Amino acid sequence: MIAGMYEQNFIAYMIFGLILNFAFSIMFGIYLSNNIGMKEMIESKGEKEQSLIVQLSLFIPYAKMLITLYRVAILQIFFLNKGYSHKEFWVYMTHEHSQEEK
Repeated sequence: MIAGMYEQNFIAYMIFGLILNFAFSIMFGIYLSNNIGMKEMIESKGEKEQSLIVQLSLFIPYAKMLITLYRVAILQIFFLNKGYSHKEFWVYMTHEHSQEEK
């Protein structure tokens, strides 16, 4: 047993969580590319790497989906509601930020 459930059930939850993650990630990517443009996204993409927690969350059911929904909330609450653009959100998500920039 893993986390109080049989292995087959746990794996089924993991697979369903991954499917939901891919669905939300694809929809979010399409939304951003429609609002920013693919060419602009490619030109302005930074070299920021994902943190270890985000990489390991792939093995926790629904964690990646929740991270994607968290990014959607950040876009809405902290960028669009304050008058920033989708492109500024994209730059924030893909570039390293140092303390000197603040």
